[in-house]
Amino acid sequence: MGVAREMEIVWDELIDAFLNSDPEMVYFLDRATGEIFFVPDDYDDESFWQEIEASDERYLQIPGADYEQERLLLHEFIRSLPEGSLKLLLQRTFAGNSSYGKMDEIQSFNPDELETFFALKDEMVNIRIRAWLEEHDIYPPASGV
Repeated sequence: MGVAREMEIVWDELIDAFLNSDPEMVYFLDRATGEIFFVPDDYDDESFWQEIEASDERYLQIPGADYEQERLLLHEFIRSLPEGSLKLLLQRTFAGNSSYGKMDEIQSFNPDELETFFALKDEMVNIRIRAWLEEHDIYPPASGV
């Protein structure tokens, strides 16, 4: 794609961009500065959009939350649980065969497993981000990640 470059990126801002589930917000990474910014998708400034389009090598649109990745995360989390009533309940809910509540509500009653879930989510998001950065020849300094 381009020349590989090392740049400082605020990792928490990048995570927020990748976890963005609002389809009306568009996140960008400025390859020249490492800055992450967002605008509404209906932002009414034609010169801004022209600049983004004309400088597509500089400004990369950051992909937001991915429904398939969320499903994979839940699937992997459920698989990691020991056999028991929680695992069975989450399997049924995941498959849409249960009326016991939403996944996050069920997990909230199991703080130890919820902590495991968030650790798995962090790991999967970090892997997705690193792959996306590598795809665009961007390598954050090793100390920043």
